[in-house]
Amino acid sequence: MPIATVNPATGETLETFEAMDDDEIERRLELAEATFRTYRTTPIAERARLLNRAADLLDAEREDVARVMTTEMGKPLAQARAEAAKCARAMRWYAEHGEELLADEEPAEADVKDSGASRVRVRYRPLGPVLAVMPWNFPLWQVIRFAAPALMAGNVGLLKHASNVPQTALYLEDLFHRAGLPEGCFQTLLIGSGAVDEILRDERVRAATLTGSEPAGRAVASTAGEMVKKTVLELGGSDPFIVMPSADIDRAAQVAVTARVQNNGQSCIAAKRFIVHTDVYDAFMEKFVEGMKALRVGDPMEEDTDVGPLASERGRADLEELVDDARRSGATVLCGGERPEGPGWYYPPTVLADIDREMRIHREEAFGPVATVYRADDLDEAVLIANDSPFGLSSNVWTRDEAEVDRFARDIEAGGVYFNGMTASHPAFPFGGIKRSGYGRELSGHGMHEFCNITTLWQGA
Repeated sequence: MPIATVNPATGETLETFEAMDDDEIERRLELAEATFRTYRTTPIAERARLLNRAADLLDAEREDVARVMTTEMGKPLAQARAEAAKCARAMRWYAEHGEELLADEEPAEADVKDSGASRVRVRYRPLGPVLAVMPWNFPLWQVIRFAAPALMAGNVGLLKHASNVPQTALYLEDLFHRAGLPEGCFQTLLIGSGAVDEILRDERVRAATLTGSEPAGRAVASTAGEMVKKTVLELGGSDPFIVMPSADIDRAAQVAVTARVQNNGQSCIAAKRFIVHTDVYDAFMEKFVEGMKALRVGDPMEEDTDVGPLASERGRADLEELVDDARRSGATVLCGGERPEGPGWYYPPTVLADIDREMRIHREEAFGPVATVYRADDLDEAVLIANDSPFGLSSNVWTRDEAEVDRFARDIEAGGVYFNGMTASHPAFPFGGIKRSGYGRELSGHGMHEFCNITTLWQGA
């Protein structure tokens, strides 16, 4: 895949970039290692100051960087602005809480005495250069949620971004450099996916994080396992959105529309499978389909656009294949389902009912504004349908029955359960999945500690 900015609203190639050669990659790896040796001793207060400075710059440049993101991958401009603002808030959160999260821990006095020590501490020390392989769908946020905690912990970053968002990738390197971080603290590698394996094998790279497809995750995990290096993987998702009889149906249907089409439906944590109790199925579906039909599909640069184009021609073709397979296998198309005429990689908000387990869309992630709907007779069936997926990233449950809250919290197989609201990442809360959605956690102290050497310091009496 060429490294290029291709406007998905028109299909026009706007700018292409040459991939870095072996000499440039070597220079940057050497710089990352050398920078880490000094940056790791930078006082935490100074790291916080630098992150706050980067946040200030990003806030000041929000409009420009939002337009770059929209141009490169097609998200509505208002959502791109919100993404930039969220990134600035996350950097400030880690700047504010980093010292607390990295503070030494003191075990219980009885355990210290029992070990024969006069003092024991647990210290969080940085690992070194971390390779981040990041996707195009949230081209700023996916990177910042790795970079902010990693840099705050004293690590340095090497970013291999998706090949269709090169301008966003270069902006990120420039942002941290202008904020005052040493030159090698955060570097963008303009490389194709084929170069990742060799870089990950380099001894100077101590760990890796990847957000992306399951095949990409398998490849990185395989190499990292061979080299015995720490990895964090956030892969696909096919999140359930369960609606029970006690739910606020009007509110649930309204949020369901946003949860399915946020970021043009191209989000791992977007709700994709809507599981509705039979007692409220008709009432919910009437409002949900009505809301999906009312969305405005169009130019993502226009302020009143709800859904822009998919990020790539291949992505739209993959989505069409899933819808067509479901239709041939007996699914009912309640709205959408047909590619519009004209330029750009647009696809309409689509709702499919009468889904069965043999359809590809039941097992595979639909990365675009397509919702599948299931009817459940009771809570047990709702849980069964929700867990009948190879993925386990997050989930949404709408109920005002506390007994049901307890059951869903216990039984749903996912890294998060969001009650009466939409799944959303926040710097204070751990984020990640189970099953084929990956392993490890991002964000919060848990995410920061993933790339720390958790060291026991034992002192004799």
